[in-house]
Amino acid sequence: MTLLSEPQPRPATFDVNGWVMRISAGALFLAVGLAKFQSRSIWVQMFTNIGLGDWFRYLTGLIQCTAGLLLLVPRTTKAGTALAGCTMAGAVAVHLFVLDTGVGGAIIPAIILAFLAAVGLRSTD
Repeated sequence: MTLLSEPQPRPATFDVNGWVMRISAGALFLAVGLAKFQSRSIWVQMFTNIGLGDWFRYLTGLIQCTAGLLLLVPRTTKAGTALAGCTMAGAVAVHLFVLDTGVGGAIIPAIILAFLAAVGLRSTD
């Protein structure tokens, strides 16, 4: 007989906060990504101002929709946060260096990027 007992396995728990965060981020990126495919959205003018044309708007929309779907599956959350995070890092850079919006325009993408970091760093075990 030993004095130290073996650690008991922890029972599986449901991570409500993690799911709320993933669903929120996934829904946000699906909604924003789908909006980029609409011909009468605010994104048309913004991407015209960026100067890369509609192909870049469609590509960004596709990437954001893909990221949104990946965020909804626990096993692919990290890939989804990396993909979505790249689009937000790009948005911050575009607001700072390409568009005339400056720091004020970069604040919202930066906040979303920080939220994505929290989602991605959260343990999905």
